[in-house]
Amino acid sequence: MTPNGNALRLLAYALAAVDHGSLRRAARAMRVRESSVSRNIVKLEQHLEVQLFERDVRGVRLTEPGRAWIDVVRAHYEGLLDAFDDRVGDKDAKTLRIGLCCVRGGEFLRGIIARFGSLYPDVSFSIEDVPAGRWLSAIRRRHLDLVFTHDFGAVPSCCSEVFWHERLFVLLPASHSLVDRPVVAWSDLAEMCLLVPVGPEGPLFDLRLLERIAATGSPAVQTCRANQATVALKVQLGEGFTLAEESCARTTAIESTMWKPLAGQNSVSSIRAVWLDSNPKRSVLRLVAVARNRAGDTPSNSGTNAARPGRST
Repeated sequence: MTPNGNALRLLAYALAAVDHGSLRRAARAMRVRESSVSRNIVKLEQHLEVQLFERDVRGVRLTEPGRAWIDVVRAHYEGLLDAFDDRVGDKDAKTLRIGLCCVRGGEFLRGIIARFGSLYPDVSFSIEDVPAGRWLSAIRRRHLDLVFTHDFGAVPSCCSEVFWHERLFVLLPASHSLVDRPVVAWSDLAEMCLLVPVGPEGPLFDLRLLERIAATGSPAVQTCRANQATVALKVQLGEGFTLAEESCARTTAIESTMWKPLAGQNSVSSIRAVWLDSNPKRSVLRLVAVARNRAGDTPSNSGTNAARPGRST
């Protein structure tokens, strides 16, 4: 395709930019310089004689010709990667490979797995954590069959559906005046700093929720190049507070701190499942059906009124 024969490499840069929405985040996920991503995308555009991306201060987005071209090329590209990895014949039809991206399973996920197991006892589960920058590729390349993650909205070329919602809890120093309240609201936290742990591939939390919180101007959001244990230490030292979903807060006790439930706007996190409609395993759609039925039968999840599940393709 290209004079230097690096077609797959150029495609990798372009697809990373599509998936991450910015050259900087794509570079971080690929562990290269941002200039390298930009340079290789320009090479691809020059070869195709088509502008694939529009660029502005907020990041990059596909042009209409770029979107049409990417939609055609992506499936072929990922199929080639699987062929090179020699994984095409290595799919275990009796194992469902589930990824959790920055979420805990909670009672809802435990419930659907138990229900599925009673209906289809011959299917086993492989459950693993997957980094924020890798789960989409893992689904498209069928290294994972289905991923549960925060609700980032519609996912290009995948099926997705919101199945459950969890109330958010805040972790406060045990000496803080708010620990005597049964619930707290964001307005109560206006003078404090929200500490958000950030890994190599971005914040370990719901990005859309963080954006909404930041837009209100209170409290201030401070990202920390630290893991969750270090952020908890900062809370113990009185440097601010942090967040977690109810399934985490109710099972994690941290000395000299207290978990308090949030109430009001932006106090709920939605969990979305993402999968490929073209995945040949029947068990994927069977699991989706079990989850959909349980969501419909459950009037509330983790103390929060469950909204009607939203689906996108």
